[in-house]
Parts: sequence; structure tokens; C-alpha cells
Amino acid sequence: MEQNMPWERYVTAALLWAGLTAIAWAVKRWGLPRLKFFTLKTSNTFDDHVIEGLKTHLPAFLYLGAFVAAVHSLNLPVGGARGVRLVVALWLLWACVRAANGVARFFIFQVWLGPRGDNNLTLKIQSLTPFLTILLWLAGLIVLLDNFGFKISALIAGLGIGGVAVALASQAILGDLFSYLAILFDKPFELGDAIIVGDMMGTVENIGIKTTRLRSISGEQLVFSNTDLTGSRVRNFKRMQERRVLFRLGVVYDTPSDRLAEIPQRIRAIVEKAGHARFDRAHFAAFGPSSLDFEVVYFVLSSDYNEYMDIQQNINLAIKKEFDALGISFAFPTQTIHIAPSSTPPATS
Repeated sequence: MEQNMPWERYVTAALLWAGLTAIAWAVKRWGLPRLKFFTLKTSNTFDDHVIEGLKTHLPAFLYLGAFVAAVHSLNLPVGGARGVRLVVALWLLWACVRAANGVARFFIFQVWLGPRGDNNLTLKIQSLTPFLTILLWLAGLIVLLDNFGFKISALIAGLGIGGVAVALASQAILGDLFSYLAILFDKPFELGDAIIVGDMMGTVENIGIKTTRLRSISGEQLVFSNTDLTGSRVRNFKRMQERRVLFRLGVVYDTPSDRLAEIPQRIRAIVEKAGHARFDRAHFAAFGPSSLDFEVVYFVLSSDYNEYMDIQQNINLAIKKEFDALGISFAFPTQTIHIAPSSTPPATS
């Protein structure tokens, strides 16, 4: 091996590096943009993303190749070769992690979510992409250290023990993080949904990594840990397509039988005229302690609570008006006391 390299070899390496770098620059500047014209002939967008990926990531590998080819021609001594190897490895690590990150983002945001994906879900996944970048860098560093002769098994074992300690110390935080991922992908509720958790009701305002915040009907903010939400029974009213309404009404016992027979049909006609409501049934259900009881069931064809209350109010007012016209009285709790006449004649003086 030569210890003293002639200056001609330096000049040759420099010219080689300059020439290859110029070619790489030309490919980046003129070659790759020309490929865009070929994508105009296709109807899909996959090739467009491939060309954009090549324009972003290929030049780094071309410049690296120019540097490696130039240095390889110098026949460096052992120390210099190790230094160059380190530089090349770090450059290659950066380029590979950058390219892998781009490929992962492409499959997540373009293939999985799609161009018309849920904007809220897209924003949430974007908040997690830094973790993906960190994982890619960790994997790349482990491979790099392994190639330079470090004992990766001992390092991984040490990281494993430290990871267990950190996991035990932050168990609650990690539990909320995994619950956040469950909410993110399973979607039991989304922003703007009206939900009930236990005996608390509110509208979802924010879904965070650790907590989810609701705005209650009375105005205050309710804060739940994500673990509490995934471990609870959540009632989501936003997902409700129609609302079942069941109510009872009672009329007095003095109501004639022919009027009693008319009540179910009269109520049916009222519900069908209400709009956004579907009649189910109306029956003379029971003889109550102080009333003849009817049971009525109908469906409101909307999940909006205000519309449900408007329809229920209109139906109740129409029933009251119809019963007044028919001369049917609503019953209310009463007691009638019958006093039997005494069989013993009153005493005479």
C-alpha cells in the first residue's frame, strides 16, 4: 500500500468527484423533472408520487455515489479509510431514514387514508409521525452500530431493562397513549359527537394524547383520561339515526267504550301528520288504579335533540286538542270513597 500518494491521484479523484457530482446535479435539475411528462399520459396518481419521491430522495444517493467513487480511487491508509467509512455510513443512514420516512408517509396518507380521507383523522396521525421518525432513526442507528462492531445485544438488553423501568414509572401515561391510539383507529366517537359517559353528557371538543375534553350541556368542560373512556360504556347520540319514543297516557274510567276504541287510530293519525316521525303502535294497555292506560310508541327520524322535542311537543298538543274535541278527559290520581248506609236505625230518645 502506498504511504505517499502523488498529487496526480488527488487531482484525478477531485476531477472524478466533480464530474460525477455534475452528472448527479444534471439528473436532479433536468433528468428527473422530464419524467413528469410521462406521468401525464396515465390517469392514476401513483406514478406522480413515485416521480416526486425520486426527485426528493434520489439526488442524495447520487451525490453519495460520486463521493464514494472519488474516495475509492485514492487508496487511502487505514485511518483515513475508517474516517471515510464513518462519513459514508452517516450519510447513508441519513438518506435511508429520510427515504424510509417518505415511503411510510406515502403509504399512510396517500394509500391508507387516501386523498379524500377524514381530515380529523389525518391531523391526528400527523401528530404521531414524529414518533415514526424517531423509531426509524433508532433502527438506523442500531444497524450502524452493529456494522461498526458494537455489541448490539448488550445495548438492546440495557435498553430493555431501562425501558421496563420507564414503562413502570409512566404506566398511566402509556395507558392513556395506547387508549388514544384505540380511539384514533376504532373511532367510538369523533369531534362534535354528543356522548354520555356514565352519568355525564357533553359534546366532544378535543381528543388529546392523554385526555379527551367534553363541553357539557350546562357549559362547563369535562376532562376524561383516555383510559377511562376506553374502559367505559359510551353512548354516542351522533351515531343515532332515529329516536324511539314511548309514553303512556290515561283517560278517566267514565270514558265510553266507543271513544276508547277510537283513541289508537286518532293517535296514529296525529303521529303520521307530525312529519319526520314514524308511527309504531298505540294500544289500550292496562286498567290503572285511577285511569284507563294507553301505551304509544313512535320513532323520530332524526338524531337532533331539539327537533325531537319539537315533534314531541306538537304531537302532545295535537293529542290534547283531539281529546278536547272528542270530550275525552285525561285522568289524574283520584280516590272515590263509597260510604255504605248504616243498617242500624238511629237511636230515639
